[in-house]
Amino acid sequence: MHSTLQFGRFNYPWRGEGVRARVMGILNVTPDSFSDGGSYQSLEFALSHAEEMIEAGVDIIDVGGESTRPGSPPVSLEDELQRVMPVLYAVRDLGPAISIDTYKPQVMREAIIAGVDMINDINGFRAPGAIEAVRDGDCALCIMHMQSDPQHMQLAPSYSDVVDEVIGFLRERINALLAAGIDPRRLCIDPGFGFGKTVEHNYALLKATGRLIDELGLPLLAGLSRKSMVGAVTGKPVEQRMAGSVGGALAAVARGALIVRVHDVAETVDALKVWQAAQ
Repeated sequence: MHSTLQFGRFNYPWRGEGVRARVMGILNVTPDSFSDGGSYQSLEFALSHAEEMIEAGVDIIDVGGESTRPGSPPVSLEDELQRVMPVLYAVRDLGPAISIDTYKPQVMREAIIAGVDMINDINGFRAPGAIEAVRDGDCALCIMHMQSDPQHMQLAPSYSDVVDEVIGFLRERINALLAAGIDPRRLCIDPGFGFGKTVEHNYALLKATGRLIDELGLPLLAGLSRKSMVGAVTGKPVEQRMAGSVGGALAAVARGALIVRVHDVAETVDALKVWQAAQ
């Protein structure tokens, strides 16, 4: 079984000695993203935020041009490309790995041409043409589970066994990508915290992080930064969830997550350094 995640220009060990969890910083170039909406809309703001994250020790910058918070409407292909492509070209050579958060095959194609190191797809590469768009690249592919779609996913999430069903979905998508001839070393999984899940579902999945990794045989990305699962436990509004989010990131890494996707890069990097030193 492979022990390294092929991540475009990078290789991340995820089994055995020398494994270090990677911090993925969120760079939203959307007017309405739920947490830092609109703050980094212009290229200048996006670049300065990217530089702050780099100074803080970020490993991966995840660029997104469409909000996927509960209830958010879809964005047109043209709008998404106009938002993300200038940013991708601007941050590509700053040092960290670059990821694009998209489910649109045409955006995937353009991002691969721009040299991204990962395609992070909330839709699990289910859109017609998505697998074809990514098949011949060398970028990593993050397969996420989502029940329903962003507009409806939090209306009434329901599972008979959330962990079993998420594993079953991810296994089916992994097999579809492998059947297309994609190298398994390019694949990683994301249980999709907050994407069609209740608070109980989210914590059941967080506790089962090790099981997901073992059963699917792939590295795992955990994205729970500032989400309602943090707010439910802390009672804090979204802008006061940093400490809870760092706690969630540590909990995920302690259970084997390779990548944590976060808003608060500096704080997460420091927390992981101390946690790692204590291991």
